[in-house]
Amino acid sequence: MRAVVQRVSEAYVTVDGRETGRVGQGLCVLLGVEAGDAEADAVYMAGKIARLRIFEDENEKMNLSVQQVGGGVLCVSQFTLLGDARGQNRPGFTRAEAPERANELYERTCEEMRKLNVPVENGVFRTHMMVHLVNDGPVTILLDSKKQF
Repeated sequence: MRAVVQRVSEAYVTVDGRETGRVGQGLCVLLGVEAGDAEADAVYMAGKIARLRIFEDENEKMNLSVQQVGGGVLCVSQFTLLGDARGQNRPGFTRAEAPERANELYERTCEEMRKLNVPVENGVFRTHMMVHLVNDGPVTILLDSKKQF
């Protein structure tokens, strides 16, 4: 499972002009599910996102998590994070999980974050979405449940 995590002052997503999720201070997470990912990947990723210390404390050090600052997470599914363009200019997506299973694990990741008392808003799986955000910092972190980077 892969994620692009961006610290935001606000973020929202729309589908066909209709807003489906919005957060103020918090994180915008683009989440891709890889073929072979399991429940353990969803639990790991949810915990990592919820506890990632990328918000500033009183000493202006990135030392607080989204949990600690009372922020929310806008989580958007994005299979293109598994795109492989190493050998060509057109990415291949064979590493992305099949849609039904990917959606199950995406939903599980969101539910696990909620269990950690992090409010989660969502896009709509398998739709064309418009993601709007104000990246605060900017701060952007890449995560991989297999710890490949």
